[in-house]
Amino acid sequence: MKKNIATFIKKNGLSFSLSVVVPMLTMVLVYYSIGIYPGSDRTLLASDAFTQYANFHASFNNMLHGEQNIFYTWYGSLGLNNWSFMAYYLNSIFTFLVYFFDNLAMPDTLYFLTILKFGSIGGAFWIFASQTFNISKWLWTGLSVAYALMSFATAYSAVIMWLDALMYLPLIILGIHLVMDKRKPILLFISYLLLFVSNFYMAFMVGVFSFLYYIVRMLTNWRRYKKSIPTYMITSFLAGGASMVTILPTILDLSNNGESLNSLSQFLTSDTGIWDVVSKSMVAVYDTSKYESAPFIYIGLFPSIFCIFFFISKKFSLKNKLLYGCLGLLLIASVYVEPLNLFWHGFHSPNMFLFRFSFLCSFLIILYAGFGLEKVTKEDFDQLFNIIIGLLLLFIAMILFANKRRYDYITTESSLVTIVFLILYLVALFSYFRVSAVKKWIPLLLMILLFVEAGINTKGMVDGISIDWGYPNRKIYAEHYPEIKELVDYTKEKNQTLYRMESLDAITRDDSFNYGYSGITMFSSIRNRHSSSYLNNLGFRSNNSNLTINYENNTLIMDAVTGIRYNLAKNDPKKFGFKPIKKSGDYSLYENSYALPLGVLTDKGIYAEDAVENQTSLINYLAEKETELFSFTDAKQIKSENVIIETDGEKVAYSEQNPGKKMNVTFSVEVPAGKQAYLSMYPVQYAGMRDARATVTINGISHGSNIWETGQYYNLGYYPEAKTLNVTVAFSGEPTVRIFTPDVVLLDTQRFEQTIKEVQEKGVDFQTSGRKAWTSVELEKEGVILTTIPYDKGWKAYIDGEKVEIPTFKEAFLAVPVPSGKHKVELTFLPQGFKAGISLFIGCNLLFGLFLVTERRKRKG
Repeated sequence: MKKNIATFIKKNGLSFSLSVVVPMLTMVLVYYSIGIYPGSDRTLLASDAFTQYANFHASFNNMLHGEQNIFYTWYGSLGLNNWSFMAYYLNSIFTFLVYFFDNLAMPDTLYFLTILKFGSIGGAFWIFASQTFNISKWLWTGLSVAYALMSFATAYSAVIMWLDALMYLPLIILGIHLVMDKRKPILLFISYLLLFVSNFYMAFMVGVFSFLYYIVRMLTNWRRYKKSIPTYMITSFLAGGASMVTILPTILDLSNNGESLNSLSQFLTSDTGIWDVVSKSMVAVYDTSKYESAPFIYIGLFPSIFCIFFFISKKFSLKNKLLYGCLGLLLIASVYVEPLNLFWHGFHSPNMFLFRFSFLCSFLIILYAGFGLEKVTKEDFDQLFNIIIGLLLLFIAMILFANKRRYDYITTESSLVTIVFLILYLVALFSYFRVSAVKKWIPLLLMILLFVEAGINTKGMVDGISIDWGYPNRKIYAEHYPEIKELVDYTKEKNQTLYRMESLDAITRDDSFNYGYSGITMFSSIRNRHSSSYLNNLGFRSNNSNLTINYENNTLIMDAVTGIRYNLAKNDPKKFGFKPIKKSGDYSLYENSYALPLGVLTDKGIYAEDAVENQTSLINYLAEKETELFSFTDAKQIKSENVIIETDGEKVAYSEQNPGKKMNVTFSVEVPAGKQAYLSMYPVQYAGMRDARATVTINGISHGSNIWETGQYYNLGYYPEAKTLNVTVAFSGEPTVRIFTPDVVLLDTQRFEQTIKEVQEKGVDFQTSGRKAWTSVELEKEGVILTTIPYDKGWKAYIDGEKVEIPTFKEAFLAVPVPSGKHKVELTFLPQGFKAGISLFIGCNLLFGLFLVTERRKRKG
């Protein structure tokens, strides 16, 4: 490293500043071009940014302001390990800036954080480039901007948590160089540690890649670099050990809570094509970030030219080309070979946003380009000319011969822009090597061309996101925020113990994180799969990997069992026992008279494997009785529009007559007096039903949901007197919808009320604060307190101050055996592995400090 990096940056201040400012300014201008800026109606909350990152950053803001514990949150689907949750979503060094924003302004908060991260990526690469490549400072800047605005960063910009890895990657590689060349490990240690702590998922990819890079570079000069092995290994292991403060609890959480690995079923990656890498090397080419996408590897035409030059020039040894080439080929092969693809993703197939390791390909391209730029001279112009012509012919061949249906995302505009920039780079290089009068200005010109090319590509990526996902209007996020917040705050003032609530007109699946209430619904990669799986058996839909769990379309029984004391709704939900108590704007707050507290007293029979498999058996077991709560009747079809109906036994298929239009089916339903009625609709299979929706309309009020993702019981309402309903169901989203023949489920509210009151008498109220819950009980005989707190090995139970074991109740909820007599029961959460992790953090930092002192003494000696 050049001596005194701070002085070096100051000396080259303009070059460094441009590497930071230009990516930021480019993103600002591109966003502005589509109507996104601070305070604008349109927001950058595309894709997961709207549902997840806005709410999760709001949750982090709540935590910083003392409204939530750092280890545990009650606001993530009944309760969640917050430490592991943050390790995936929120541990960026930039996240702490949310403290200075209001949650209502979260769209602007993420806007500023995104812009700041792009600038930081450019600045980090400038530091790497300036210390690595002996080239013009303007090319340092040009390459830095190209790196910051690579297609991976801009196309996946909605996934803000991944951007940090792009910032740390060049610093880690520079740290490896310093270890190998000068035995200076500080930068590597700090960069590794910050990366591992910020996001364990991306850290895995960068960690593996950087290790492979170290091996490759070491083999280029084994005699010289083998001496660096102890320094590299010690630094890496100590950084990894120190990061265990977050990684160890997270790994244990993922393994304990049902996270399973994907099995290998094929050798070649499905939905890939031979032209994928070529097509995504062109300017402003965006296909999709959903399913069946090609990898985003574009990082600029200029770096691509000199990357190729590195491999064909005789100025570089064949040995080095083979070594560095193997690393690149491994990444390319990982696109097409499924086991390698799965490996980079930690053996978990990505749910959209495919080939998440492709930024490593982009980094290698620009790294090899830097190597090439260092050695290029005027004698190499003919080779450069051939490379550019070769690229032109390759792109033209792809445009002419590639499958038009598969590569329909290649536009005329992107083709022309790609060709024009290749020609411009050819002219610039010709001028540099053959026209001496302008030679000194060419690096500056090339920098400007890199800026413009990166800007055009960024515009293409952002426009692609806009078409693919859409950038939502601020109104969707903010219009009802004050009124929902007012009602949620009212419930907090009214209750001294933990309660739960849910919105029937939720803005997103993660509203509870933002507004700070305990609910059911959640969409998160960090989740308690065991509790979600059991809740799925009880009617709250959580399919397959339990990535989501949904409150919609269940019964009053589960409202009672899970302690749903309140519903937020725009229209009267017509649910027995729910009474309106407060209104704010379009929303009203409904209080449930039959919500159970956090705990219920029962017996050890609850632990039996075959006990309480569904909601009816669960409530009957808690009430110690056998009551028939449900009855069934037919839903008589009386009308249909734009639908072809085919029945097959208990199954029915509804198909479109006119493609693209909704299929409407109207049923007549007889609801007896005193019954809560539900229309039961359940999909036959997932295949072909991913996007199927059902919108149920009763008395002019409609409510729609995804058939596969939500429960099967569509509420038709409670009626004190007998009533005949006309219920219209509009099916959409798929050309054919296959479900079991709809029928009507009737809940006897009189029996329900009697049963719940008997269970309420056994209720155990818990006080909660942060990561603790406690209560006092007096029992005539020994029993079990069954809670609806999700089971996690981080929980510890204490009775009268003495620790007791917590037997597993279906690995779903905490259920604590309590002896007879008067006792204080306390539950305390600390992430499993945290104590070991914090010990490793302290110990490894101390050992690294000792290692530095030892190394310094060796050099002085």
